Amino acid sequence: MKKKLLAAILTVAAVCGSVVPVYAADSELVLYTWEGMFPQEVLDGFEEETGYKIVYSNFDTDETMLEKVSMAKGGDYDVVIADDYILEKIIEEGLATKLDKEKISNWDNINPLYQGQFYDENDEYTVPYGAGIPLIVYDPDEVELDIKGYKELWDPSLEDSVALIANYRVINGITLLTMGKSMNEEDVDTIKEAGEKLVELAPNIRMIQDDNTQNALLNGEASVALLYTSQVTAALAEDPELKVVYPEEGLGFGVMGMFIPSAAPNAEAAYQFVDYILRPEIAAECFDYIGYYCTNKAADQLVDENLVVPDSVTSGESIKNVNAKAEEQYNKNWTEFKAACD
Repeated sequence: MKKKLLAAILTVAAVCGSVVPVYAADSELVLYTWEGMFPQEVLDGFEEETGYKIVYSNFDTDETMLEKVSMAKGGDYDVVIADDYILEKIIEEGLATKLDKEKISNWDNINPLYQGQFYDENDEYTVPYGAGIPLIVYDPDEVELDIKGYKELWDPSLEDSVALIANYRVINGITLLTMGKSMNEEDVDTIKEAGEKLVELAPNIRMIQDDNTQNALLNGEASVALLYTSQVTAALAEDPELKVVYPEEGLGFGVMGMFIPSAAPNAEAAYQFVDYILRPEIAAECFDYIGYYCTNKAADQLVDENLVVPDSVTSGESIKNVNAKAEEQYNKNWTEFKAACD
């Protein structure tokens, strides 16, 4: 999903790498995730405590990560963090290590609310690292429209003023929700209909991007934005007067997770890192920084109260993998939508 209190403006100093494979030495831990998912102090603390040097390599989308880890046959990287639906594919393709929980002394700190998820029902391969929901945020000084849900994004008064995150399944999903359908619809004709409706949204779109999407709202480039939880947190930290909308059509709920690739070059370091991140005080630093809902119950009392997930949020619908024909149509919808926005 994306993303934090000071959110995505962080470049992880000299260790923030590109998406090309990075080969680890025994003294290194290669961490692969989106940019800015950990406070530098947390990374520094792990290095000082263990002697391992963290090589931080980042990707732009979950699909890029899946391609890289697949090409590496589960090697090259020691710890990877990604979204729930892609974790399901990672596990299905045998690219994740079955965890030895004896090596994770802080396992019981995980909030049971985030365990037993659809992508890892027996909690054998992944460790939750943040949860969130995409929300609408707008500037009330610039928008007269009473925004209650996703459907208002189509209103003609918002022409050339909406910023969107660049997650094709989420954007297809919210369109389906306006039609009273599931975000995981598999009927191709229904998905085609959603695609036609999505193209109708194009005149209102100012920008589509995944990183720092909240900045378009803060700098006045857009007056309305659909943002990840972390970006909402970042936006409100900069401008508390912004309005947040929990869309009446329904919420999309997602969980990110850590996994150790099946052929991780330094699995021992990976286990140490996962256990380190599960410490309450370390987890609290991380969640306060990235701005996602806290998935560590032992850290709930240490984080900003807004990062302790409300019950209403967890009733949202998770993005799940769909059949091949549905997936093909979702991709076609996205391609046609982006072309219409150009």
